[in-house]
Amino acid sequence: MHTASPSSSEHPVAAGHGAHLSVLDGWRGLSILMVLAAHLLPLGPHHFLFNHSAGVFGMVIFFILSGFLITSFLVRDQRIGGFLVKRFCRVLPLAWLYMVIALLLSLAPLSRWASHLLFYANLPLENAMPNDLVPMTEHLWSLCMELQFYVGVALLVAVLRGRGLLLLPFLGLAFTALRWHDSVIASSVSYYRIDEILAGCTLALIFHGKFGERARECLRLIPLWPIALLLVFSCMPQGEWLNYLRPYLALLLVGGTLMQPTATMVLGLHNRALVFVAGISYALYVIHPMLTFTWLGSGDVIVKYLKRPLFFAVLFVLAYGSTRYYESWFMKRGKRWADTVNGWFTPRPAPVLSVAITADVVAEAAPDEVQLEPVSVDVEAELEADASAEKEPGAGAAYIGQREPTSILLSPKVELNT
Repeated sequence: MHTASPSSSEHPVAAGHGAHLSVLDGWRGLSILMVLAAHLLPLGPHHFLFNHSAGVFGMVIFFILSGFLITSFLVRDQRIGGFLVKRFCRVLPLAWLYMVIALLLSLAPLSRWASHLLFYANLPLENAMPNDLVPMTEHLWSLCMELQFYVGVALLVAVLRGRGLLLLPFLGLAFTALRWHDSVIASSVSYYRIDEILAGCTLALIFHGKFGERARECLRLIPLWPIALLLVFSCMPQGEWLNYLRPYLALLLVGGTLMQPTATMVLGLHNRALVFVAGISYALYVIHPMLTFTWLGSGDVIVKYLKRPLFFAVLFVLAYGSTRYYESWFMKRGKRWADTVNGWFTPRPAPVLSVAITADVVAEAAPDEVQLEPVSVDVEAELEADASAEKEPGAGAAYIGQREPTSILLSPKVELNT
């Protein structure tokens, strides 16, 4: 069986959500803490593989959240141009910066730069190498899969619009069947792990009523603690066949907390510390492996773990600074750029041509003896007001489809300007 090494558990790439569901922030905060613990702390005897299991647990929760939030966005808005711009502006700036630094420090050959910067470095190579990642970028396998998912789901929606989203649950089942066929319980290769993201997509479709209100209401009946225990066991190699159900157990657990807001587990997920950690989770995930190659990660086992409090302090300061002062700049502009891109593809209303009726037209259309009747004082006042409005700055500018004030000159000839 193929299993991912503990060092290759994933990262929470922050996926924005319009209608803010704070319980999801709690899950995101918990997922990144589990991943950090798996990578940086001793969680038990090696033969139990608790570090590996904690990493798998953190990643399946993150992938469920990612699939849920991305699909929820696309259910509401199928403009994929703006969607991709916002996602790229959220993910690429820090990822590319980290990759450039890591590849330079690792003295990686140029042949590896393209696979990293284009996010296919987690795919197996022809020369029997597991992937093209270097030690300092091993954790970015998950980020590669995230970007591959963004592009894939965008193409699906571009071709089939909203109907394409209904195919995602069936694609997820197909990839789970592939894992079962190849006896893969956990992997860093996209086609052996993407069923976890697609399970999150399925949850979004259920939550938004795409499979009927009855399916949505079933989430209220889920026993949260028993499902949580099953999910934990499904993240362990000892769980064997239960590993193939891991995406769907995570779907039930996260979905149950969405629909049971008063449950004890849900109240715990609203913890402010978890919400804070969720806000900087992406930077925490991307940055933390590099620090293990510095003085903070050096020394024998005892010395290394004595440095861990300082390690975490430095990590959280860097992650907060990155999120607040670096990533936020791109996120803000990403929203504006997304609006611009969406505008390119938004149909504009057809122009309405304005017609000018002059005295000559009126004269040809009516006998000479037909004249306007005397205008009342009230009408004269309105006409004077219209005339004064025409003299204001900008009043003389005429646009197709915009009507100018109508003026009537009380003279032997009648002139109407419309």
